[in-house]
Amino acid sequence: MSDFLSAVLALPGTWQLWAAVFATAIAGLMRGYAGFGTAIILAPVYSALWEPRAGVPVVLLLELVVSMQLLPRALKEADRRVIMPIGGAACLATPIGTIVLLSADPDLLRRFIGGFVLLFGALLMSGWRYHGSRPLGLNLAVGTTSGLLKGATGMSGPPVILYLLAGPEDVRQHRANLILFFGLIAIVSVLGPLWGGIITAAVFAKLVWILPVLVICVRIGTRLFHVVPLRLYKPFALAVLIASGSFALLI
Repeated sequence: MSDFLSAVLALPGTWQLWAAVFATAIAGLMRGYAGFGTAIILAPVYSALWEPRAGVPVVLLLELVVSMQLLPRALKEADRRVIMPIGGAACLATPIGTIVLLSADPDLLRRFIGGFVLLFGALLMSGWRYHGSRPLGLNLAVGTTSGLLKGATGMSGPPVILYLLAGPEDVRQHRANLILFFGLIAIVSVLGPLWGGIITAAVFAKLVWILPVLVICVRIGTRLFHVVPLRLYKPFALAVLIASGSFALLI
């Protein structure tokens, strides 16, 4: 208990905490507004600030809390026929990805996370989307890929986002689909790090400062969804993704 309190009280004196708080506020606004964005922004930033084995567990716990906050309404609006197979496959693959997180070189993994976010931002900017059908086999493949990424990097979103956003659903159902998927995988994703012993007192100390910021900003973002036109969201989201990916590569 004394180690936890010492870690909590020591954090405000570090520039890393205030950089993390700023990034968390932006990520919370994006998550509340669009249904995604938390891990894609925060995984590269936290990994650069605290290295992946310290930063990714914080992302996973934040994702769990936020998903539970948004999940009830999404359950009513999401297309469960599509999302449940994707989410199920992702849940099964996530522990395998966790092995990478526990064993990979931290610096190499940090750079991979940053580069992957930059690649995802470039794909979004290009306008490329998957425009084919959604057979069960492809749903399972996308879910498996996302689960492996979730366990290794804290980010499950890029494959699923590119896959789902090309569908015929309206904006509201797109958002609900993503929230439901992230809610399913968030529960499983914390089990591997718990087993591996990397969810420590220091991780929970970071949550004490960061979690309230995220919860408040998610609520603000949710309200903005009903006010701010979607066309203004895309350039903002792209700029944030490029900034966070570059931060992980260059720091």
